[in-house]
Amino acid sequence: MPDNEVGEQRRPRRRIALGRAAGPLGGLLVLVVLLALLSPDFLTANNLLNVGVQASVVAVLAFGMTFVIVSGGIDLSVGSVAGLAGIVTGWAVAGAGLPLWLAVLVGLASGAVAGLVSGVLITAGRVPPFIATLAMLSVGRGLALVIADGRPITVDGWLSSVGSGELFGVLPYPVLVMVAIGLITAFVLRRTYAGRAMYAIGGNAEAARLSGIKVTRQRLLIYALSGLFAAVAGVLLTARLASAQPEAGTGYELDAIAAVVIGGASLSGGVGSALGTFVGALVLAVLRNGLNLLDVSAFWQQVAIGAVIAAAVLFDAMRQRRRAGRRGPGLLRTPAVRRATAVVTALLVVFAGWAVYQRQHTASDGRLKIALSVSTLNNPFFVDVRAGAQQEADRLGVDLLVTDSSEDASQQANAVQNALAQNVDAIVLNPVDSDAVVPSVKAANAARIPVVGVDRAPSGGTAVTTVASDNVAGGRLAAQQLAQQVGSGPVAVLEGQPGTSAARERGQGFTEEIRNHPGIQVVTSQPADFDRTKALDVMQNVLQAHPDVRGVFAANDEMALGAIKALGPRAGSQVRVVGFDGTPEGLAAVQAGAESADVAQQPKLLGRVAVDQAVRAARTHDLGPGKPTAIPVQVVTRDTVDAFRHGQ
Repeated sequence: MPDNEVGEQRRPRRRIALGRAAGPLGGLLVLVVLLALLSPDFLTANNLLNVGVQASVVAVLAFGMTFVIVSGGIDLSVGSVAGLAGIVTGWAVAGAGLPLWLAVLVGLASGAVAGLVSGVLITAGRVPPFIATLAMLSVGRGLALVIADGRPITVDGWLSSVGSGELFGVLPYPVLVMVAIGLITAFVLRRTYAGRAMYAIGGNAEAARLSGIKVTRQRLLIYALSGLFAAVAGVLLTARLASAQPEAGTGYELDAIAAVVIGGASLSGGVGSALGTFVGALVLAVLRNGLNLLDVSAFWQQVAIGAVIAAAVLFDAMRQRRRAGRRGPGLLRTPAVRRATAVVTALLVVFAGWAVYQRQHTASDGRLKIALSVSTLNNPFFVDVRAGAQQEADRLGVDLLVTDSSEDASQQANAVQNALAQNVDAIVLNPVDSDAVVPSVKAANAARIPVVGVDRAPSGGTAVTTVASDNVAGGRLAAQQLAQQVGSGPVAVLEGQPGTSAARERGQGFTEEIRNHPGIQVVTSQPADFDRTKALDVMQNVLQAHPDVRGVFAANDEMALGAIKALGPRAGSQVRVVGFDGTPEGLAAVQAGAESADVAQQPKLLGRVAVDQAVRAARTHDLGPGKPTAIPVQVVTRDTVDAFRHGQ
């Protein structure tokens, strides 16, 4: 075909792609204007760069996902492949002793191989893409945990500088990596045979095969590229956190798919562009950043993001109906719907104006702003930490801005970046992981903002103090109590989430102490991720293999309650259960006799003392370092639970 004819075919396709990206781009601009009105911190140069950095990992994942979705497939493994690539990179440096540049190449290769394996399952094995990549999701996550032994791997050198450094002191390196990968994606899709084959396969795979395209070969290439791009995202995430996390990238596949769909791609294939994906990733990052700056509840943030994704999928379905010539009854074009849309728009304008007035009215009240970043609010212990912190903030007359990291170290890094953009007076950090939070602590140190740790101490940087109980000592107390309650015989251990510092430290203390009690045999030690439902399932399986078990140590109260449910009437009588945390439900189980003892940490007191220390540091401009602030743990039994409650 002559070059001029090829160019004539490309131009309409390019115009269609730009037209599809125009809608998401318009939505992004409206979102930016709205957030600029609602938050004076949003349009600052520092915050806009934060948005770019926060979008970078998901955007790189989404660029690889674009290849897959354009070709009519799906890849659910990209999040776990990103985590695997990061761990392989860290292990290649720390375990194999490879130079850092070679370790990065090995990490990237591991992602490409994982994607290629998915491609082989789909093409040679005729396994549906959903199932094949779901299997790879599990395999990748499991391999990451096996290689790392459930522990983060610290990464130093130039790679950590890439994660936190800036070109010429202005442009963050993660943003440059994102832009470079986006340009490569655009080039592949628009300027190569492979890219044109992706569109053809997504439009009609059989027609593409009949036209001479080697569909099997192209699909292998597509999934290998998706795995490679996921590995780039994983290495970038490792660079940002200065450590490889075995749980890194959990759930990121959903964000990647959402970014592609929000950007105008069709889940049925044949449609999509690099520009649209880039805009979709920015929409998600801007929305999260803006809601964070506006101090919207972490729970409502999930609702808002889910609504945006649902709207994008709905519009995609409408586009598909129009392409197929099925316009339906035209409900969205009725006068009633138009009037409702006008009313909603007017309400949004009124709300924006009211919010601007409120912020201007309260901007100069002189109240201190304290940011609290919690590792998760999906656990009653940390809900109590937040409650205690809020009580102290209200008592002292300061504003408390709370963010939920959802056990994701990357989300916590984003939350700290947003807090710095808001010029908060102090930051209280409950680290997801003590190593991964170090770059965030150092960033706060550079901004001369006091940092207070709570429950877990950062392993680097400068903190004014860490308000915490000793998890290792608590684990030892739990072992002593279980040995006292059981006397002798087989016991089981329910571990926390692999890779977290709390799980490691509590397990370490228990293991060290239980060796001093030779009558006790630990017959199994299984992770239940600090989750009640998982603990119920794990404990049921343990009872099948070890029906004679006489004791259980659960590394938090949620898992203890799950174990109690599995044990039924045996809990507290035939089988002794020792929990950890001292949550209200845990203490209630102790009082009822189902839980024999609880190593109580007093979470509300942790929150109260942490905020008190942060306010003191903000008012005295104390940047530390200071000594730890110890909150004693104590064993609570049925005889002492009432006294413990009254003493809180």
